[in-house]
Amino acid sequence: MTEGPLLDFFRAARGAGLRISPAESIDATRAVQVVGFADRARLKDTLSLVLAKTAEEKQAFAEVFDLFFRRGDYGAAGAGDAPAADRPEAAQPGEGQGGEGQGGEGQGGGGGGEGGGAGSGGDLARMLLANDQAALAAAVERAAQEAGLGNIALFTQVNLFTRRILERMGLQALDRAIAAAPESERGQRLRAGRERLREQVRGFVEQALQLYARGETEAFRERLLRQTRLAAIERRDQERMRRLVRAMARRLATQYGRNRKRDRRGVLDVRRTLRRNMGWEGIPFHVIWKQERIEKPKLVVLCDVSGSVAAVAQFLLLFLYSLNEALAGLHAFAFCGNLVEVSDILESQPIEAAIPAVMERAGYGSSNYGMALGDFAREHLALLDSHTTVVILGDGRGNRTEPRADILATMAERAKQVVWLNPEYRTLWGTGDSDMPRYAPHCRVVAMCSTLDQLERVIGDLLRDGG
Repeated sequence: MTEGPLLDFFRAARGAGLRISPAESIDATRAVQVVGFADRARLKDTLSLVLAKTAEEKQAFAEVFDLFFRRGDYGAAGAGDAPAADRPEAAQPGEGQGGEGQGGEGQGGGGGGEGGGAGSGGDLARMLLANDQAALAAAVERAAQEAGLGNIALFTQVNLFTRRILERMGLQALDRAIAAAPESERGQRLRAGRERLREQVRGFVEQALQLYARGETEAFRERLLRQTRLAAIERRDQERMRRLVRAMARRLATQYGRNRKRDRRGVLDVRRTLRRNMGWEGIPFHVIWKQERIEKPKLVVLCDVSGSVAAVAQFLLLFLYSLNEALAGLHAFAFCGNLVEVSDILESQPIEAAIPAVMERAGYGSSNYGMALGDFAREHLALLDSHTTVVILGDGRGNRTEPRADILATMAERAKQVVWLNPEYRTLWGTGDSDMPRYAPHCRVVAMCSTLDQLERVIGDLLRDGG
């Protein structure tokens, strides 16, 4: 009896951001079988201990628990014969279903079959006239489950699910009973009860929308942000984007944060193949290929932080510094004109404070790529070796200054590779003051990078291939 409501609760909790594994779901179910639903405080503490692991998750858990286990009053207040003090409390999920004759036999029924003759209104009419709140709550719960309310995803579905739930509770039979005697006292009481019930069921559905659609809504917004140009991200979405960047970086760090080996397909490891197939007299049933070791990449990053690409540069720096586990070493530089090393700022301050400090030190001026490359050649060329990947983020627009592509050629000779990430559309490369046609021949990869999806794809490729 507890599994259905708990499964719905787990889904709502996941939508609120809690990470609940199948094993934790099983543990929580077993714990609830011990403590039961009767004591809400004990139930909340028990589930919190099992499911919520961080302070943020405990706060989210408390919100979703209070919302999920709060149910409205489904009785037609003031319309029944029972005094208010004698009315049973509204049932909670998993309680009151079929218990002690509280309307359990009428739940989910189409109505009218057993509650009396034609025009009686069936069990729904009986529950409304008796003001049986517990039975009404249980009937709504069961009808919602039959209607698939847990699949609600859009606010436009509220009316649809409200109607489905009412129909499964026996709305048609109730309508016939009201139509049979519209002016009688009974008919008026049923009409008033029907309207109250309709509003309360609608509130119940809206509550379910908050619970179950939150995860879908968040996932949709995140998918939209991942595909939005970084330069167009609104201020209200900045914090959400930072969370997305960190989550992406953690995922890549987990995947590539250790030294790996890769099969060199086509290059046979004769010694290991013979050893593996000794049991078959040396016949190579199992072929072993030679492997190459994939080391963690060393990165040198040059970010143009002029006004035209500053927003993209901020996210790139945040992304890279969230990847510490997957990198062997990272040196970060920012420039508009003169090149400024900002590794110390990013390492010594929280990233939220470091990014504005970087922008204050080097950002928002006019780009001069030739000057920045010259500064790097004079002071930092020794950082480059055959294991280093140089990543340059910028639009390549130097305001008609000398581009110094010869320095980039020297960097490409010393480094493993040069990767250029340009936030502009490819059709704009080479137009106006763009020097991309001069820089591109010295880069192993030249890619458009204006969204978070594109950034993750490029950096993921670098990590997979070891930079």
